[in-house]
Amino acid sequence: MPATVRTKERKTSVDVVFDTLYNSIVKLEMLPGDKISEAEIAAQFGVSRQPVRDAFSRLANLGLLLIQPQKATEVKRFSRREVAKSRFVRVCVETEVMRRAAENATEATKTALDANLAQQAAAVEAGNYEKFGKLDYDFHRILCKAAKVDFAFEVISVEKANVDRLCMLSLSKEDRMPDLFQDHATIAERVLAGDSEGAVEIGRVHLARLDGTIDAIFHDNPDYFEP
Repeated sequence: MPATVRTKERKTSVDVVFDTLYNSIVKLEMLPGDKISEAEIAAQFGVSRQPVRDAFSRLANLGLLLIQPQKATEVKRFSRREVAKSRFVRVCVETEVMRRAAENATEATKTALDANLAQQAAAVEAGNYEKFGKLDYDFHRILCKAAKVDFAFEVISVEKANVDRLCMLSLSKEDRMPDLFQDHATIAERVLAGDSEGAVEIGRVHLARLDGTIDAIFHDNPDYFEP
């Protein structure tokens, strides 16, 4: 983590602290259950406690930090209930986005999807799961724009935050990336062909892929989950 916010002049100190901690948590540089000190973070960034407190609050609202009165703040453990909730919301929102994208796709949509998929293919080839994860976000953003519901990406992003760490654990197993990439390529193909039912069908398969990994992650890392 950087020790100062001066290199991010256009961002507020809250934004810099939030972005840095968010990335550290999502990338599992900070593990579920790890303690985090408001005073230490303030000293590390060279800021007062207030922007750190505000950043902590934003992270807690995303379900990434657990703030308890009179107790140490910690990186929140995974909750199977929250993961199930996020998956339900995402299925409802994203399948509708895919349906509408197939009905409204343009040449600009094709250009954007082709460029994104080319970068995904390169990330898979390089085994770069962090880059692949970022391109996954971009892929769903493109679909929201094509569907003419850009605002839906805000909903998707919030729910993705609840499962991003699990996704990172599963994506770090490089053999998963080709399947996810193929899902994206097939979804794009169906969307560009105007096949709304086909896009939704593949979308459901895509969103269900995480289900099969949760039990394995729980078995290997039970301390990462809430009791």
